[in-house]
Amino acid sequence: MRRKNRPVHLVLAAAVLGTAATALAAGSALATGEPTLTADPLPTWQTDGIVWALAYAKGVVYVGGRFDHIRPPGAPPGNGRQLARRNFAAFDARTGQPLPCAPAFSGGANQVRALKPSPDGALLYIGGSFGKAGSAGRSNTAALRTADCAVDNAWKPKVSSTVRALDVTDDTVYLGGQFTTVQGQTRERVAALRPNGTLLPFKATIRGSSVPNDTTPGVNALTAIPKLGELIIGGRFTSVNGTRSSVHALAGLDATTGRVVNTFTGWIPRRSAVKALTNDGTNFYLGAEGTGGGVFDGRIAGRLSDGAMLWKDTCLGATQAVLPYKGVLYSASHAHDCHDTPGGFPDINNRQHFLAQSIADKTILPWFPDTNDGIGEQIGPRALTMADGVLWAGGGFTTVNEAPQQGLTRFGAGADTNAPQVPLMSGASGAPGRITLKWKASWDRDNGVLTYRIYRDGRHLTSLTRESRYWNRPDMSFTDTVRPGSTHRYSLDVTDGTNVSGRNGPVKVTAGK
Repeated sequence: MRRKNRPVHLVLAAAVLGTAATALAAGSALATGEPTLTADPLPTWQTDGIVWALAYAKGVVYVGGRFDHIRPPGAPPGNGRQLARRNFAAFDARTGQPLPCAPAFSGGANQVRALKPSPDGALLYIGGSFGKAGSAGRSNTAALRTADCAVDNAWKPKVSSTVRALDVTDDTVYLGGQFTTVQGQTRERVAALRPNGTLLPFKATIRGSSVPNDTTPGVNALTAIPKLGELIIGGRFTSVNGTRSSVHALAGLDATTGRVVNTFTGWIPRRSAVKALTNDGTNFYLGAEGTGGGVFDGRIAGRLSDGAMLWKDTCLGATQAVLPYKGVLYSASHAHDCHDTPGGFPDINNRQHFLAQSIADKTILPWFPDTNDGIGEQIGPRALTMADGVLWAGGGFTTVNEAPQQGLTRFGAGADTNAPQVPLMSGASGAPGRITLKWKASWDRDNGVLTYRIYRDGRHLTSLTRESRYWNRPDMSFTDTVRPGSTHRYSLDVTDGTNVSGRNGPVKVTAGK
């Protein structure tokens, strides 16, 4: 892990003239100091379709979605080394290499939408829309023994429609989705079962859709809090157990009975749905997606002990996944307007598909790896999981940091390897013995403060430090005092503290007499 730059005053040499030290225009835009992963993607195998779900257990990363093959890092589609994988694949978490664990999931809509390991990692629970898990008949959910990759015979409940969300405690498996019956009994969009498939009395009625032009309610996400006996559910709904006036897309339920224990009134506005939920034992976090104007597309952090909201950002660009790790909330979205969030950016002609925020105060940190929108609904990344300090991301993207990469990518905590780009520099003399150099600040994907080193006639002259982001690159200048009439060659390089760009120039300038 690398310690990112904390808020700093601009450190400029006394000779610097020109742009004054000012705060960045979009909010405070200053990192609060939490360490993040690097923005440099690790070599990662790819899919030929969309990844909807990721999970980690006992040294293995499991991938679910809708795809037919996986292929090596850097390989184009149809590469001769591709391996058949029907909507499910497994990878060694340490090396990233594919494992032979590869039961096919088929039937229904042919897709895996949710993955969750048991607390001991012995079983991997799987949800989606399918009729077969390997050679075994299953009804939209299955379980895999992680020790031998065998489909578990004890877990085979009949679920009437798509399972989109899973969470597992020591003695209960919770399902969320679009179903209306489980094991032949009424269970509307949420259910609880024993690990042996026995349906529990837990029951909640989820109705009404919070999404315009969509009449089908559903539970997209859920997170269990065993120590509080609570299950928080999120999705597209407007009523839970007949409660309409205060429930909208988010509710806390008694984990045993399904009774509403928290309505989170006012948290999620009309036309928005909750797409992601998780907790770290102290707080819970959600991501939302809206349709139309005045929606909520961002992230919320809440306190588990009393259900109080800690913070809520206002970024636009539907959030699909959230993951807390070492004081940072990582998220997958296509954020395009975060101007009211500290460290955020205005509504520019660009979508930022990954964000890292301070859990302490929601500040957007200088960590900006990116993907494209990709295939399908053109959402980009849709799933995140942490495996031994490496962040795995899956979705419908086909590029990562502008390089071809489909469906999967990884970000680690190793050394930063990418240097900032060196900016163009110009020089002129406006007074006797005075030469002024000008350039626009560079930016870096995972460092908010960069150092600019100026050279005169091949020798280091001075260094300037400046804060910048890709959407805010301030003009910079430096004025040198030399002998009137003398001619000098100036060049510039940029460092993030670890990596150094190439040196630009030299720019040849003659001082006025």
